[in-house]
Amino acid sequence: MSALILFNKPFGVLSQFTDRASGRPTLADYIDLPRIRPAGRLDFDSEGLLLLTDDGALQARIADPRHEMAKVYWAQVEGIPDEAALACLREGVWLKDGPTRPAAARLMAEPERLWPRDPPIRYRAKIPTAWVQLTLREGRNRQVRRMTAAVGYPTLRLIRHAVGPWTLDGMAPGLWRTASTHMRFCNIKDGLPGKRQVMFPDRNGKA
Repeated sequence: MSALILFNKPFGVLSQFTDRASGRPTLADYIDLPRIRPAGRLDFDSEGLLLLTDDGALQARIADPRHEMAKVYWAQVEGIPDEAALACLREGVWLKDGPTRPAAARLMAEPERLWPRDPPIRYRAKIPTAWVQLTLREGRNRQVRRMTAAVGYPTLRLIRHAVGPWTLDGMAPGLWRTASTHMRFCNIKDGLPGKRQVMFPDRNGKA
C-alpha cells in the first residue's frame, strides 16, 4: 500500500535527504523511512507542509503543476497590503518568467498557535507587518515571495499551510504523520475563475 507522509518542515531545512556540499539540515534529520521521496519542494527559508510518498504516480499528481493542485500559503509581509495590491495578486502578476495564474488572496489574522521562527524575522518599529493568505495552482521558483514583492510588499516569513486536502494543522515544526492516499474527486468553485478539480480524503477508504 502507498505511503503518504505529512511533514511540517522547519525554517532552514532542505527539502531533500542529502546535502554533501554544505552540510545543512535535511529531511534525513527528521524522517527515517525507506523509499520515501518529497512530492514537490519547499524553499530552505520557507516553513510548513511538505508531502512525501513512495508512490511515483501520487508524487506526480501532487507535484506536477499540470494537475493544478491548490497550495495554500501564509505570508507575513512588510507593510499592510491595500485592496489594489490584493486585486493584482488575484488577477495575476507579471514576473520575469511571465504572468502568474490568477490566485486567491486575502488579508488574514496572524495564525493561531503560531510557533516562533528561529531566527526571528527582522523587526522594524516604524514599519507594520500583515499576514496574507495566498492560494496558488502553479509552482514557480520562489513564486509567493516574488509575487508579494512585485506588488510592493516583500515577504518576511512564509508558511505553506495546505496542499490539496492536506494541512499541517496540529503539527509542530519538525514533526510528521501519515495520511490516507485514498481520494475521491469532484468539481467545485473555490474562489478562482471557473471550476477546478479538487481532491478530498474518502472516509470510507475508497476512491
